[in-house]
Amino acid sequence: MIRRLFALAFCACAAASLAAQHVNLAPTPPMGWNSWDAYGFTIDEAQFRENVKVLASLKSYGWQYAVIDEGWYMRDPFAATTAAQQYLFDRNGLLLPVVERFPSAANDAGFKPLADWVHGLGLRFGIHVVRGIPKSVVEENLPIAGSSFHAADAADRESPCPWNDANWGVADNAAGQAYYDSMMRRYASWDVDFIKVDCISDRPYRPTEIRQVAEAIRKTGRPIVLSLSPGPTAIDHAAEVAKYAEMWRISDDHWDLWTNPRPRNGSEYPFGLREAFDRLAAWNPYVTPGHWPDPDMLPEGVLGPHPGSGKARHTNLTDDEARTEFTLWAVSRSPLIFGGNLTQLDAFSRALMTNEDLTDLDQHATSSAPLKTPLAGLDDIRVWKAVVGRAARKYCALFNLGDAPAQLHVTWAELGYAGSVKAVDVWTHRASAASPTLDLTLPAHGSALFRVE
Repeated sequence: MIRRLFALAFCACAAASLAAQHVNLAPTPPMGWNSWDAYGFTIDEAQFRENVKVLASLKSYGWQYAVIDEGWYMRDPFAATTAAQQYLFDRNGLLLPVVERFPSAANDAGFKPLADWVHGLGLRFGIHVVRGIPKSVVEENLPIAGSSFHAADAADRESPCPWNDANWGVADNAAGQAYYDSMMRRYASWDVDFIKVDCISDRPYRPTEIRQVAEAIRKTGRPIVLSLSPGPTAIDHAAEVAKYAEMWRISDDHWDLWTNPRPRNGSEYPFGLREAFDRLAAWNPYVTPGHWPDPDMLPEGVLGPHPGSGKARHTNLTDDEARTEFTLWAVSRSPLIFGGNLTQLDAFSRALMTNEDLTDLDQHATSSAPLKTPLAGLDDIRVWKAVVGRAARKYCALFNLGDAPAQLHVTWAELGYAGSVKAVDVWTHRASAASPTLDLTLPAHGSALFRVE
């Protein structure tokens, strides 16, 4: 009996320790920039540095993570097949940055010099990997660093990534753990702060590899935020992914479109902005410090020169839609990862990124939820309410999901606020006189955000 009570107490302490670890790593939703929406596989060191310099100018607003997405190990990122892309890896089967694209990685330095430079700007450095072990590494049966195992011992040939044929899965055995241990040990030696692991939280869901990656990160002793991709992560897996990761994708790749009327083969790719409302509402109960359901990046501003989907372009979102997207992500306390090319940051996008009400709402809301009772006769109107900080500042966001402008005449009581209310428009900074009603026109796909006083 005593032994059983001791075991239960130990498990409870371990669970509490894990929870504290997540809160300490990501007490607020991560904010930053990722290269995928603008550069796809192709970003090089010079381009990364130029974007990071702009990010550094925004750090006082909370922007801090600079993430190199997929492809940094490809000798030819423009090639059409993974074989032609020519992955670069070392004698232990660990991926390496291509020196021709990342010259500071010369002399086996890896990303350490680039991470040091990012840290010198007061920011944090991140990378992307696809889960698994390269098939070429398995074919050569390379030794796994720090162990007596070889690559073939670690490979799960029954679980390749279905949309990336470069890797086998990693087996749920000692060799598989050793491989992930060696991988995360390498990234920790580069002083990486953030790792996005792809093809792991859906299509297929790989709980064994999620656990192995998280355990490998823990063993390094370095505080590294773990982001799982792609979605949609099944809501039934919420507790399990939250046990191991700080962020996990809740949708397929989100791009710059209002809605996707014709998903292919039952897929929700590309995931539209309209669909994000219901998805974020469903995941809202699982948002807690250290655990952040992720609706994907903000594909705003200039998406180029080589975006991960489609041709180079300025975002297809209208200004109203971009404001709606940014507001929805902020009021739902989602990670804010900007995807546009920061070296071509337009004034409108900069104004969103530097709006202190928005960033404060995202980072410091103590509660946030959609209005559960629909407004009578206003089926296309969605409402989110939030409370921010110890001062208990109240915010109310209203969204028009319709394709035509919407005239609103509602009482503040219908929105959950008692009596007469004074509201400050976050966009114009104009304050209304105290009133029991709210009258406004919302443009198609548009939004309004009020600080309620």
